[in-house]
Amino acid sequence: MADQSPALDWRDDIPVSTRFDDPYYSLENGLEETRHVFLSGNGLPERFRDGFHIAELGFGTGLNLLAALDLWRRTGQQGRLRFTSFEAYPLDGAQMIRAQSAFPAVAEVAHDLAPHWQDRATRITLPDLDFTLVTGDARETLPRWDGLADAWFLDGFAPARNPELWAPDLMAEVARHMAPGATAASYTAAGHVRRALAEAGLDVTRQPGYGRKRHMTTAKKP
Repeated sequence: MADQSPALDWRDDIPVSTRFDDPYYSLENGLEETRHVFLSGNGLPERFRDGFHIAELGFGTGLNLLAALDLWRRTGQQGRLRFTSFEAYPLDGAQMIRAQSAFPAVAEVAHDLAPHWQDRATRITLPDLDFTLVTGDARETLPRWDGLADAWFLDGFAPARNPELWAPDLMAEVARHMAPGATAASYTAAGHVRRALAEAGLDVTRQPGYGRKRHMTTAKKP
């Protein structure tokens, strides 16, 4: 059986994957990067509606979930946000809570979800959230998934360190699991990732990145 442990280290209270030698979020400001890349990059909150479905490659510390649900609440959305994330190496409850505690701006959301992380939950249902964590290799789990997302967060470790999560076949599966008019965003602007998304039939755009990253990628399904 493959080792599914997250293999992480802490450097100045920032979790770093020792498996991929890559931090789980921006060393500058993880929350602001999430807001810039994944929320604004997918046109949120303007596109929110009841049942809006976000899917994600790379759950990591759950920061993107916190930021999305925080935005949902702050903008007074009605109904429930759907969020499905694919993760091969899930953190344990204590690691999740420690990592999320670094962001006081989303402390209320983190507080609401903390008991579920302690229980290692893969399904969470709140009055405003329907969350599913799909564990295992996304190259195997995503093709079996029957969902269609309105927005994709492509947030695996850097393509140079974790190429499997950015392979053309997997980008094609992302496109296949997008509703008409759906969008995708990623912090990476690697040429091979953009080409793979374009070859999967998406309209791909290079946008200004966050912080020291000059560019990022957005895509839309016609």
